[in-house]
Amino acid sequence: MSQLRILNIGQQPYGEVYELQKRTVEEVKAGEQETLIVCSHPPIVTLGKKSQPEDLQGWTGEVLAIERGGKATYHGPGQIIIYPIINLTKRGQNIAGFLEVMEQSMVNVLNKMGLTASGNTERGKPDYTGVWVKGDEHAAPRKIASIGVAISRWVTYHGLAFNLEKDPLAFTGISPCGFTTDTMISLQELTESPQSPVYDTKLNRPQIEDALITELQDGFSKLLL
Repeated sequence: MSQLRILNIGQQPYGEVYELQKRTVEEVKAGEQETLIVCSHPPIVTLGKKSQPEDLQGWTGEVLAIERGGKATYHGPGQIIIYPIINLTKRGQNIAGFLEVMEQSMVNVLNKMGLTASGNTERGKPDYTGVWVKGDEHAAPRKIASIGVAISRWVTYHGLAFNLEKDPLAFTGISPCGFTTDTMISLQELTESPQSPVYDTKLNRPQIEDALITELQDGFSKLLL
């Protein structure tokens, strides 16, 4: 397994972590160890390169336009956010494989909990990367995680946001990743639904973070040339 440096920095302002990402990208370009930055943020909406004016529909908090792909999305304290700073020249410049590792890592964690989850590319919508989950066999899938990345000279930054806890501000006043607000769901909401396989499960953030990190480590190691 390719060992990545893990920086678990807790809740930090988006702008500070953004600068940390950019510094780490330059370090990885210079040959330093590839890194996973694990964190969460105070509430903020970021606008990817495909964002449209109609993506903001009443959000009154902080907004930042950034250079990642995708549209508008929310970042908040109830999420597990992981920014992989990965050198794709070691992986055949395989962007699709990199995105699939992020999706599949989250899918694997959810499947091991007993939930039915899939990456969005498996659902026939490769333009909208992310992970979808079914709370019960009769419900339509809902989006539990978003992905948006940028690449600088084949080193990746930005990454994934996994909706762990309920957040009253989450995705309100925006069109998240081009979908409606009620498309989104958190793992905590699934634990509160009697129809869900994870009903009444107690959430353990460090445990879920560790599971995601392990899956990402394994997935990226399999992409090495």
